[in-house]
Parts: sequence; C-alpha cells; structure tokens
Amino acid sequence: MNLEIEGLFWRRGIQNIVGVDEAGRGPIAGPVVAAAVVFAGGRLIDGVDDSKKLSEKKREELFDEITKHALSIGVGVVDHNEIDRINILQASLKAMEGALKELTVTPGIVLADGNSFKHDRFLYENIIDGDAKSFTIAAASIIAKVTRDRLMKEL
Repeated sequence: MNLEIEGLFWRRGIQNIVGVDEAGRGPIAGPVVAAAVVFAGGRLIDGVDDSKKLSEKKREELFDEITKHALSIGVGVVDHNEIDRINILQASLKAMEGALKELTVTPGIVLADGNSFKHDRFLYENIIDGDAKSFTIAAASIIAKVTRDRLMKEL
C-alpha cells in the first residue's frame, strides 16, 4: 500500500485527507460500523491494507498503530434496528456521516470506499475498491472492522 492516491490531492494543495470505510454491510446480524481516519501528510504505516486481506491478529496490531499515529479517528455505528428501518446502504452512509462528525479536524477531502458516498459540505471522491487502493481508506477499513468485531464479541 502506498500514498499514490493521497499524493494526487496533496499536490493540489489539499490537506486533511480523510479515508472512510464501513464494516458489517454483508453480515446478517449486528451493527454496521464506519470509520473515518486522517493522518498528517506523508504518514505511512507498513502493512496497512484492505482489512479483508489481513488476519485478525494483524488487524489488531495495525489498529493499535493506526490509533497511535492518526491525526484523528472517528467511528459511527448504526444498529440492526436502524438498518432494518432505513436499509443497509442508507445505514452505511449514516455510519460514515457519524464517523466524520467524530473527527477533531475538518476534512480537506473525504476519500470514500465504494460509489455511493455523497456530502453537501465536504469535497469527496468515491473510489471503488478504495480499501485496496488508498492507504487512508485501508486504515479506515481496519478501524471499522476491528471495532465491529469487538462489538460483536461483546454481544
């Protein structure tokens, strides 16, 4: 994983590049969890990749590294009742919005995994398979997956 996609925006003078991704869109039970992650420009953590490609142990290790080095992290959770009420796509988008609201910095741009994210206040870019292409989105995928896994273990 490299910073090629983020570099495109840094070269345009955009700072606070936020990656967002969700976990829990496929499972039949539990909440959908989204994470938003932003790093200081140029920060790269070795091993960060799409959370689905990593073992549970590696995700846990990287979760700690991401948490330690991120400029800001936000997490949004939408429970199963809300998913049933508004549908999984809308719940995923709501969780992403919740994650963005938790950030302590204002996004310069939001890089979102997939093709459905929209925002009326922030510049954004949807990236299909973004968790496999963007370091920042991959970091968000790890935070979302580990957070959801921990919630499911508690339940």
